[in-house]
Amino acid sequence: QVQLVESGGGLVQAGGSLGLSCAASGWTFSTTHMAWFRRVSGKEREFVARMTWSGASTYYADSVKGRFTISGDNARTTVYLQMNSLETEDTAVYFCAATSRRFGGSGERDYDDWGQGTQVTVSS
Repeated sequence: QVQLVESGGGLVQAGGSLGLSCAASGWTFSTTHMAWFRRVSGKEREFVARMTWSGASTYYADSVKGRFTISGDNARTTVYLQMNSLETEDTAVYFCAATSRRFGGSGERDYDDWGQGTQVTVSS
């Protein structure tokens, strides 16, 4: 099992930037895929971005493509989400997720471990 703790959330004006971090501990050596999801108040959690540790492949939701970047450190202990050109629609609680499965995906069920989330608020 992997423990995940997100940080870096806060309040930012539209058009600004914010960087999130996700610190992983526990059986991190077994993780194969990491992802970021978000939940807007009153809505279901949605996929934002994901990456594979081997090959460093990345995938993004259409709504954030070109604005957000997911990355990770070589030790597989921290995953980042750099968010640029933020929009008010990006306001949400952002969650980090991990899995040790062979294949990753963009659904909640593709991940086994989750952080508690960090709030991002974008003001107009």
